[in-house]
Amino acid sequence: MTDVLWNTWADTYQARPRRTAAPGSTRDVVSAVASAADDDLRVRMVGSGHSFTDVAVTDGLLLSPTSLTGLRAVDPDAGTATVEAGLPLCDFNDALAEHGLALANMGDIAVQTMAGAVQTGTHGTGRDAGGLASQVVGLELVLADGSVVECSAEQEPDLFHSARVGLGAFGVVTALTMAVRPAFLLHAREEPMPLDEVLERLPELRADNDHFEFFWFPHTGSTNTKRNNISKGPARPLAPWRAWLDDDFLSNTVFDRVNRLCRRFPGAVPAVNQVSARALSAREYTDASHRVFASVRDVRFVEMEYAIPAEHVADVLREARSIVDRRGHRVSFPVEVRFAPADDVWLSTAYGRDTAYVAVHMYQGTPYDAYFADLEAVFTSVGGRPHWGKMHTRDRDYLEGVYPRLGDALAVRERVDPDRRFGNAYLDRVFG
Repeated sequence: MTDVLWNTWADTYQARPRRTAAPGSTRDVVSAVASAADDDLRVRMVGSGHSFTDVAVTDGLLLSPTSLTGLRAVDPDAGTATVEAGLPLCDFNDALAEHGLALANMGDIAVQTMAGAVQTGTHGTGRDAGGLASQVVGLELVLADGSVVECSAEQEPDLFHSARVGLGAFGVVTALTMAVRPAFLLHAREEPMPLDEVLERLPELRADNDHFEFFWFPHTGSTNTKRNNISKGPARPLAPWRAWLDDDFLSNTVFDRVNRLCRRFPGAVPAVNQVSARALSAREYTDASHRVFASVRDVRFVEMEYAIPAEHVADVLREARSIVDRRGHRVSFPVEVRFAPADDVWLSTAYGRDTAYVAVHMYQGTPYDAYFADLEAVFTSVGGRPHWGKMHTRDRDYLEGVYPRLGDALAVRERVDPDRRFGNAYLDRVFG
């Protein structure tokens, strides 16, 4: 197929590839890669477009995994499930639940494809359970030479460690084997708390909860905290009317209208945020883990997120608050702060260190460059690692200083894709 315009969810980037294809099997991917090589086209596999960067953009062959959505195998005894690349995370959750299983941790959005979420380093928040890539125990990849490789910690370990968060640079991921656990309930406790109190109590809040995160409302001293803990039950989900009111009407419909107003009248933002912060009310409920972890996000925005050493997060938040006030930024979206334990995935943002994630957002269509630049300077001053799928300005020179195994990963790339069949402009910048 030709003459197709593809764009990211937030309209930050577009692609007009020379060809597109929707392979229905690993064999189809092999054929597509071979055909692209014959015509000297670069190849990228897209997901649901939820990356804000141009990581998936190509002017060559754009592969869509919409037909690679099978659940290949589930092994409760081994604690594994093998899924094809294009199955949305939300559908994988439902399939696992039917088998009495679940992922140990996940992010707060579940519409991404499995491969897309893993390849860009999607994470949630957790004291002991890390991001999605740390839960991958096996990958099936189509390499640039058309070979199909299965890799794990025991089989092709260097390729496995490189390609778990591989940005599609090492090959086309066609299937993933995930570590899974018996299904479990989470008790969610959400309540407002002053920012200063949260920052003072961070060690306690992180240590005492399986999953802790908070949202700070710029121009205020207020946060909304979320504590999710494994529960024996019974399940007590939100009443349907409360779920609709909080998570659909207020968090999406009303929030979108408020942001439209703030985009038109930015001077109103501080007052609006004060009202929004005061309007928050506490709530508690217990439900299946995947329904507590993930929520619907219909409001369009642009995002930058950095992974910083966890010990710096309080100072970074205080400096961010000072910058917003001092520089006159008008920010209608909350700043989100989450946590992850150190992992061993070479290109994971949590590689080798306990991590705090600080995510900043701006409503779609609102100028964001100055705000993001000011905070990026703070994040990089403490050795922050940018989320691969979110806006940032870092290149290989910087990234080599914060990723100890980047050189090892790039040596693997040189071996499996010396001609950069899977390259694009984004990878040229971050990998050289």
